[in-house]
Amino acid sequence: MMRSKNIFFFFSPMLYSFMNVLTPENTKITIYSTSWCGPCKMAKRFLTDNGFSFDEIDIEERNITRDEMASVTKGPSVPQIVINDIPIGGFEHLLEYFEKHS
Repeated sequence: MMRSKNIFFFFSPMLYSFMNVLTPENTKITIYSTSWCGPCKMAKRFLTDNGFSFDEIDIEERNITRDEMASVTKGPSVPQIVINDIPIGGFEHLLEYFEKHS
């Protein structure tokens, strides 16, 4: 007689968020930006137009160096976007990310 084994998987909240479709209710977004950055404005408009809120961190207002920003994001250029604690990159990466997770 064969015994069946129950297999349980543990998913962290970050991994689980990748498996779900992005919605304003399950998505936390942070944008590192500057006031003069065109792609930053496009990223913020894209998110707002799609009903997503976000926290904005202006690196110049907060005196954050690009090296400091890069240590918590994916790079030294702005914008740098973090979704559900995962650094995804800039504006083009944001569009690709939403295409994959929508």
